[in-house]
Amino acid sequence: MYERKIPELLDCGLAVSIKVIGGKWKAWIIDCIRRGVRRPSAIHKEMHEVAPRIINMHLKELEEYGLIYKKVYAEIPARVEYCFTEVGYSVLPVVDILEKWGNEHKEYIYQHKEGYQADSCPFERKTA
Repeated sequence: MYERKIPELLDCGLAVSIKVIGGKWKAWIIDCIRRGVRRPSAIHKEMHEVAPRIINMHLKELEEYGLIYKKVYAEIPARVEYCFTEVGYSVLPVVDILEKWGNEHKEYIYQHKEGYQADSCPFERKTA
């Protein structure tokens, strides 16, 4: 079993926020669920650039933190969907602010960070 060498400092609001919604893919998963992409297979299809194992790991973490819950339907074959908890809904404005900031500053970041491409955003919302 893995034992942390440095204890997590979760008495700081910023540390808690980053722990819960930080990382490369969690905000995208949250956005998928918000847009109605709730089944694991649909999330995998939407986020095809990301390994399903990674998506599943993040879904499990979001569930452990209490932002989402797994709704299992009594059907054969079983059908599973992820839905927001009340706390999960409360994080949506934070994700919106992060997206707004990113859209307002992406050109600046592209100019200052080698390897970024301004024309390829995997998070771009798909319109129906």
